[in-house]
Amino acid sequence: MAKREKQTAKIGYGSAATRLEEILGKIEEGQVDIDELSDLVEEAAGLVTLCRDKIHAAEVKVRTITEQLEREAPEAPLGEETPPAE
Repeated sequence: MAKREKQTAKIGYGSAATRLEEILGKIEEGQVDIDELSDLVEEAAGLVTLCRDKIHAAEVKVRTITEQLEREAPEAPLGEETPPAE
């Protein structure tokens, strides 16, 4: 694994998104010379992959928890509320 990929894998979603915004801003404002552009594009691609992976992992985790809660919930007919415990 390349050094940049190792560094990218250690950061959180928020940091990755912030860095992506920084890179995009630099490119849009023309602050990047051609020599630096390919490195920034490579870094951005790694950050996008990281963000997608984290979003996917969160979706799977939420789905798993939701399914578990649904299995554990008492079955009540639709339209009927469970009476409160006294």
